[in-house]
Amino acid sequence: MSSRKSILADLGRRLREARVQAGLSLTELAERASVSRRYATDAEAGRANLSVLKLHDLARAAGISLGDLLEAPLASKSSERVALIGLRGAGKSTVGRALALALEVPFVELDQRVETLAGATLGEIFSLSGEERFHALEREALEDVLREGERVVIAAGGSIVASSETFARLRETCRTVWLRAEPEDHYQRVLDQGDRRPMTNHPRAMAELRSILARREPLYAQCEIEVLTSGKGVDEVASEVRARLDEG
Repeated sequence: MSSRKSILADLGRRLREARVQAGLSLTELAERASVSRRYATDAEAGRANLSVLKLHDLARAAGISLGDLLEAPLASKSSERVALIGLRGAGKSTVGRALALALEVPFVELDQRVETLAGATLGEIFSLSGEERFHALEREALEDVLREGERVVIAAGGSIVASSETFARLRETCRTVWLRAEPEDHYQRVLDQGDRRPMTNHPRAMAELRSILARREPLYAQCEIEVLTSGKGVDEVASEVRARLDEG
C-alpha cells in the first residue's frame, strides 16, 4: 500500500471509530457534515480524496476535532503499557494485579488515581460534581500515569469508553485488553466483593446491567485484544492475556 493510501486508510479508520463512539449511522454522519452518504462511505474506507475543509466537517460531525483525527497512530504492538477495560466485575483489578506481578511492572487502578486527584470518593465526585467532572479528572489521571513510565498495567474504569477523547488516548498509548464476562458473572462478582448496591432498591438491576453492557460492547470491542473471563480463574485469565500480548 502506498504512503498516500496508508494515510487515507488510517484517517478512515479513525473517522469510523469516532462515528461509532458518537452513536451515529453513516447517513447521520453525512447529513451532519453536509456531504453525500457515498462520500462518507468512501472516506471511512480510505478511498475519498479528502480536502481539509471536508475532513474538518466530517470530524466535527463525528464529535471530534480535526487535530484528534490527525493525531499520531495508535500504540504499536511493542508498547509495554497494558490497559484492562471492561464493565465492573470483569476482573480488571484481580487480573491486573496478577498480570503486573507476572510482567514485573507497576499496577495502577485509574479510579483510585481519580479519587486521589479529587480528594473525594467516586460516589462523592458523581453526586457533587457530576459525570463530566469525573471524566475530566479521569483524563488528567491517565496523563499522570502515562508520564510515570512506559511499563505499567492499568485497570481503567468501566465507563472510560464513554469519554471518546480519553478512550482514544488510552488506545494510542497502551495495548488495550477487553476483559469480557457474561452479565450474570459481572453481577455476582460485584456482590461477592460485598457491594450490595446493585440489588438494593433496584429490582431490575440485572436488566439494567444487560442494557449497559449492550450499549458499551461496540466500544469495548475496539480494544486490541478480547479475553473472556467467565468460567476461568484469575491466574488462567492473566496467563491468557499475557499469551495474547506475546502473539502481537
